[in-house]
Amino acid sequence: MIKHIVMWKFKDFAEGLTREENVIKVKSMLEALPEKIDFIREMQVQINVNPKEGMYDAVLISAFDSLEDVGRYRVHPEHVKISSYVALIKEKRASVDFEF
Repeated sequence: MIKHIVMWKFKDFAEGLTREENVIKVKSMLEALPEKIDFIREMQVQINVNPKEGMYDAVLISAFDSLEDVGRYRVHPEHVKISSYVALIKEKRASVDFEF
């Protein structure tokens, strides 16, 4: 199995919403994906509670059977919708995929 982890730092204000509002919006959008994409094995989205400078705002922790499924996830239309929105509101993104 593959763990797919992504972290984002969001802009203070983007697309008419504050950072906090965008974090909540993206969390909600991502949490709806397992019902739409049947090869997502696990998914959780967490919001950072530590306001320390330089920390990321949110993290996605998901699991897939294979790297091929991670690739399918990246191009799935439901994921692309979210990814396109996140591209407009993020300052930074970091990710890692590993076997477990």
